[in-house]
Amino acid sequence: MDRRWLAGRELDPRADLRLFCLPYAGGGAAVYRGWPELAPRGMQVLPLELPGRGTRLREAPVWRLAPLIRSLADALCDAFDRPYALFGHSMGGLLAFELARTLRRRPVRQPAHVFLSAAAAPSTPPTPPLLHCGTDDEIRQRLAELGGTPPDLLDDVELMRLMLPVLRADFAVLETYEHRSEPPLSTPLTVLGGRSDRVVPPRALDGWRQHTSAGSRLCLFPGGHFFLHGPTAADVLATVARDLGGTAATGPGAATHRTATGLYLRHTTDRTR
Repeated sequence: MDRRWLAGRELDPRADLRLFCLPYAGGGAAVYRGWPELAPRGMQVLPLELPGRGTRLREAPVWRLAPLIRSLADALCDAFDRPYALFGHSMGGLLAFELARTLRRRPVRQPAHVFLSAAAAPSTPPTPPLLHCGTDDEIRQRLAELGGTPPDLLDDVELMRLMLPVLRADFAVLETYEHRSEPPLSTPLTVLGGRSDRVVPPRALDGWRQHTSAGSRLCLFPGGHFFLHGPTAADVLATVARDLGGTAATGPGAATHRTATGLYLRHTTDRTR
């Protein structure tokens, strides 16, 4: 296992389940800081560090989705000796989905569940303008609109000098992505969204239901595009833990996965939060 992807963390061989977490554009493993402490006993939260950020700042970021997914699949294959799930927020949701599709073509243990947070269904076209070709000011303006970056950081010239190449690469991953039709996953999906998210509004999440034959569930939380931060993080992780509550160990190629409420049979919506 290439520990660079785990930001130096060690795999717990006794974990009942590993939760691999993929960040949003421009983010790194630090996006999920605090999640390991919030996780229930038996679940190991493993934030993934992509090239070009965090502990891998000296590496060149990847500009296309396909090579990034191949590298992820190659790097993580030794970590699938225990049951696991994938969680991705925004860009990370797309990465989690495509990683799951790649893994089903390999003779490895399949994910017990995939969690897609603030990520539009893959057939949704990118919204112009295409920022990976934009100016530095256009990218900063977009970050300000998204609301996930404090203004003082946007005004930090040195920080922006380090982050702009990563942001351009991540926007290129998103904006050059071409969805290719494949059979639905045999893994259940939980789709999470912010009720007031203007970047990926709740209506953009409905399309995920067609990408699984094992059922899906839509959960909406208070907040905008970055609802997973702050106090809501505990509720998000509680939802993850609930949906993984009955997950049993599965071997390579296993196609049936259980949750605390049994098999998902249809797309349901939870709007109670």
